[in-house]
Amino acid sequence: MADKQISLPAKLINGGIAGLIGVTCVFPIDLAKTRLQNQQNGQRMYSSLSDCLIKTIRSEGYFGMYRGAAVNLTLVTPEKAIKLAANDFFRHHLSKDGKKLTLLREMLAGCGAGTCQVIVTTPMEMLKIQLQDAGRIEAQRKLMAAQGQPSSSPAAAAQPAVEKRPTATQITKELLRSKGIAGLYKGLGATLLRDVPFSIVYFPLFANLNKLGQKDPNVKAPFYVSFLSGCVAGSTAAVAVNPCDVIKTRLQSLQRGVNEDTYSGILDCTKKIWQREGPLAFFKGAYCRALVIAPLFGIAQVVYFVGIAEFLLDLLPRRRA
Repeated sequence: MADKQISLPAKLINGGIAGLIGVTCVFPIDLAKTRLQNQQNGQRMYSSLSDCLIKTIRSEGYFGMYRGAAVNLTLVTPEKAIKLAANDFFRHHLSKDGKKLTLLREMLAGCGAGTCQVIVTTPMEMLKIQLQDAGRIEAQRKLMAAQGQPSSSPAAAAQPAVEKRPTATQITKELLRSKGIAGLYKGLGATLLRDVPFSIVYFPLFANLNKLGQKDPNVKAPFYVSFLSGCVAGSTAAVAVNPCDVIKTRLQSLQRGVNEDTYSGILDCTKKIWQREGPLAFFKGAYCRALVIAPLFGIAQVVYFVGIAEFLLDLLPRRRA
């Protein structure tokens, strides 16, 4: 299926639709993942996914679980469109006379897709993380104030008692003003370190799992096979690269909680997490990420393989010759 002639507009539309549906469904879990990954030893606000979501609703309301969702919903369309279309593009050009791709070529196609998507993924994640983690930092400050403990962080001490949370637009303007376009691409290396291996694992695994459900190579796999293949491949790849995701999240966070470490780069972040929090810290939020990625890519592959965009494009009036 993935090796057939590419209809680029259809792939872009399918990727966009899938991204919008998927993000809307799983965004609260993604918020919990970010907050769990960012909290460090001795400053734990949340003990689990459910604890994080319950506390978020209590302190920020139901829509507090969707802080940063607007950024994702805006940028997930081009991100998913690039990822899926790029994988199709590379698979198409790596195939020889329509023959089945070798595992190595499938991995190369996934590598190309992961590399292309970071153009959109890095600034999207950068903005999303600031908005998602703002509630955790604010809750920590309130807790410290209630306990009568002075903050040892100069940045935290300088914050006013009542702080208006910045919007994505304000964060973007400030980053562009102070650091230029590079400010939006902080953590680019860590994002590549996460997304390229993810795609190398995900796309070949999905393609091979999906083929198991095809009775005929020329016929699409059933709906449920594409969905389950996307879920299994997505969750497997997500857990495999979770250490890179933890590093990326820490590096892209501009604000720190009380007594939390700062990092100068990937190696410094890796070293400090290993020494101060132990190896298990690299798998913080792993089950949350699996719960996010599994349905996200399951939905994506169903939309992609069902061909919603092809149906919509067929409804457009064709230009007469």
